[in-house]
Parts: sequence; structure tokens; C-alpha cells
Amino acid sequence: MVFTNGCFDILHVGHACYLEEARQLGDYLVVALNSDASVRKLKGPTRPVNSERHRARLLAALGCVDYILIFGTKRIHSVFAPLRPEVYTKGGDYTEESLDKSELRLIRSVGSQIRILPVYKGFSTTNLLKKIQCL
Repeated sequence: MVFTNGCFDILHVGHACYLEEARQLGDYLVVALNSDASVRKLKGPTRPVNSERHRARLLAALGCVDYILIFGTKRIHSVFAPLRPEVYTKGGDYTEESLDKSELRLIRSVGSQIRILPVYKGFSTTNLLKKIQCL
């Protein structure tokens, strides 16, 4: 099992490429999606742009995503520990050192391999929102 998590607020090609690459690392891909309340805690009061229901529906439409679960906390502890995935992935905008320390301890404690996948330059939700605001 491969596990990843994120807000996926405005799904873009960088997300799609990342999720396809993550899926290739195992037999199936579980995406833990931040709830609306969780996104607000992480990104501020104007986010998410799209509701958790709509974000989950878009992710479900991707052939590389096998399972989606929505979690309402700032960190993945409640959903990660019971699953004990073999591989945990994050995008190239992260490093092992930049991961939340408590999450990193949890990931290591269950024996998951950490894989940081390349970032797809020019594709980010923040840049996309800036571009939309200019229109």
C-alpha cells in the first residue's frame, strides 16, 4: 500500500503526475484528503476553494487513486497508524527534514518507507490562484 495526503484544493496536472507516480510504487494508492476545516487550519480562512466532497470526487475520477479517506485533523496520525502502509509519499516541495516531526516519528514507527517524489515545476495551487486573480 502506498499512502499520501494533502489538500488537493484545486486539482492540477502537477497533482495528477504526482499521484500517478505514487501509485506506481505499490499495489494500490490511498489518498488521505484534508477536510475543509483542516484545510482552513493549514491554509487560512479563504481556503479551500473547493469543498471536501468535490475534491474527493475529482480524486476518485483519477484511475491511479484506489481509495480516498477524509480526515479532519491537522496531522495524519489518526488515519495513518491503523493502515500501516509500506510506502509514504510526499511531493518534491517537501524533504524528510521538513516533514512534521511527530508525523515523521509515526511513519518510521510503523516501518513505512518514505519517498519524496519530484515536484512538477510551474504547477502549484498557489500559483494557479494567483493567475486566476489576475484575470
